[in-house]
Amino acid sequence: MEPQLSLFYGLSTLTAAIAFAFAVYLYMWVKRQPQENKTIEEVAALIRDGANTFMTREYKILAVFAAAAAALIFVFLPAPLWKGSFVSNIAMVLSYLAGAVLSAIAGKIGVLVASLSNGRSAEAAQHGIKPAFLIGFRGGAVMGLLVVGCSLLGVAAVLMAVGDASILLGFSFGASSLALFAKAGGGIFTKTADVSADLTGKVELGIPEDDPRNPAVIADNVGDNVGDVAGMGADLFDSNVAAMTSALVIAQSLAGDFNNVSMVFCYALLGLLASILGIATARIGKNGSPTKALNSSTYVTTGIFMALTAIATAVFEGFSWRIWGASTTGLLVGVIIGLTTDYFTDDTMPIVHKVAHASKSGPAFTILSGVSYGFISSMPAMVGIAVSALVAYKLCAPMGDGYAIFGISMAAVGMLSIVGMIISNDAYGPIVDNARGLAEMGGLGEETIRIADELDSAGNTVKAVTKGFSIGAAGLTVISLLGAFMSEVNVALAAKGMAPITGFDLMDPNVFFGIMIGASIPAVFSAMLILGVDKNAQRMVAEIHRQFDTIVGLREGVPGVKPEYGKCIDIAAAGALKELIPAGLMSIIATVVVGFIGGPRAVGGFLLGNIVSGLLLALFMSNAGGLWDNSKKYVEAGNEGGKGSEAHKAAVIGDTVGDPFKDTAGPSINTQITVVSLVASLLSSLFVSFSLFM
Repeated sequence: MEPQLSLFYGLSTLTAAIAFAFAVYLYMWVKRQPQENKTIEEVAALIRDGANTFMTREYKILAVFAAAAAALIFVFLPAPLWKGSFVSNIAMVLSYLAGAVLSAIAGKIGVLVASLSNGRSAEAAQHGIKPAFLIGFRGGAVMGLLVVGCSLLGVAAVLMAVGDASILLGFSFGASSLALFAKAGGGIFTKTADVSADLTGKVELGIPEDDPRNPAVIADNVGDNVGDVAGMGADLFDSNVAAMTSALVIAQSLAGDFNNVSMVFCYALLGLLASILGIATARIGKNGSPTKALNSSTYVTTGIFMALTAIATAVFEGFSWRIWGASTTGLLVGVIIGLTTDYFTDDTMPIVHKVAHASKSGPAFTILSGVSYGFISSMPAMVGIAVSALVAYKLCAPMGDGYAIFGISMAAVGMLSIVGMIISNDAYGPIVDNARGLAEMGGLGEETIRIADELDSAGNTVKAVTKGFSIGAAGLTVISLLGAFMSEVNVALAAKGMAPITGFDLMDPNVFFGIMIGASIPAVFSAMLILGVDKNAQRMVAEIHRQFDTIVGLREGVPGVKPEYGKCIDIAAAGALKELIPAGLMSIIATVVVGFIGGPRAVGGFLLGNIVSGLLLALFMSNAGGLWDNSKKYVEAGNEGGKGSEAHKAAVIGDTVGDPFKDTAGPSINTQITVVSLVASLLSSLFVSFSLFM
């Protein structure tokens, strides 16, 4: 064991404990804020109960999947039970289950905190933007701190217990497989409700977004919690764990005098510490801009992390400045990706204005312009990922064999180092989105709704930025997971006396076979999720029409007449649970089939194709969706004809198309890429032993 490693195990545990303590303080602070409006309290309870009911049903299904996966892992991993070690297989199973359970807890924490914060933020908006912003942000920060604290503590605990980073692949697979299904299920739920509410309310009936007459409005707010909060929490927990896992697997395989494993833990815990300081210092003026406040907090956290890691690199023996350079490159590129995403999605920027202006000519032009700018927006991020990987590789290659890939993995760790702040910003979005709806349903007045709209618009912009950040980090993580896959394969090949794999030649027919299959998976996966939203939304639109046609006085808003909110929640939940398993299983099964047909070289090609096409589609869909959403809000603010105009109707249709792009398929793809990369690493020895065309 590295001489300093026990120190960093202790410091990681201490930092996680500080994060938990600060999260409890923020939770109690949010809970102390007043909530006096009875209507808001009643609606918030409906949202909370709906979210908890759906998640309970979802987790029961996922528990069956986890149990089946655990049984297969016990028999086959890390080696078939009849060839390997009973203790190692048990360790892999326990590691897998720990990852799945912590990922589920991350989602549950998110719903708890969001349902606590949304109503309080709505009521605070009556007193100005500052108190409402602080409640939304601090509510999100509780989740950010707990999720990152759990991931750091979980990784440290597993490695302390077993000492073998390969077992961490099981922990990461548990986190990512549950995150994949939670993100897919929550995404289908939330966009079913959102699309249905927008089409029937705004387009057909011309009623406000969160009008309580609309039967889908509560389901829409429930969806914000189960999709944008719970799913996102599990997703970013998975991304953080995967980045650390790939770095640690490669670190343990390296020779030399460097303290590589210690450096991974040092940078991860300093990232959490930087996020704690950034969250503690986040402020907004009385009439300040919430977007600027959120972005400035991110920049402060970035600066703190760079300074702390530079000091640590100078102080601790065996730490390399080249690795620090790779990590810093990843972080800076992450910020640049965020800035370019902001340019394409912020409603104060020209691109949003152009799409809003195009909407005056009809929905076809809304779609054409949004798709075009969405594709253009993916290029800066793709270039950024490529540059950071190249710089990290070249920086660390002189350190010795394997260090180039380790440099890329540390660039991913660097990009995700401030993930505590990223989650805080991301969770802020659905909290203030709910707050905006509650302000309208609680009758808090136009000025309060205007303030809530401003908070919501900032949430949409920052959410697009954080998605770009997390997709970029996923790109670097899966490149380093490709390195981890090669390490695992080469161990299996060495055991059979075969030559190691040093790369993946495009002219090798096995590699090319894998690339073509892998490149198609993200497109099919996205289509399955979006079709799930499409089919489910059609059922919900029919239910909304039924209620408006049969419930006397509902359309007119007669006092005391309420829609049957529960029917729409049930439709969204049933459809999401039906659709969530097939898309995820398709990705996993395709990886296994390619491996048993073409062997490890085909799987390497599969991962390459999956990474490139997946990143492109994820960036395109996330950015195009955010662009359409904020174009709609820009029109609703009184521009290009304002609410009720032809431009508004066209912008709503654009937003309806963008909803499953940005909140269902787009953010689920990076989890899908991570899952198949981990499956490949876990099954690498089986692919070496059993394949048709090795």
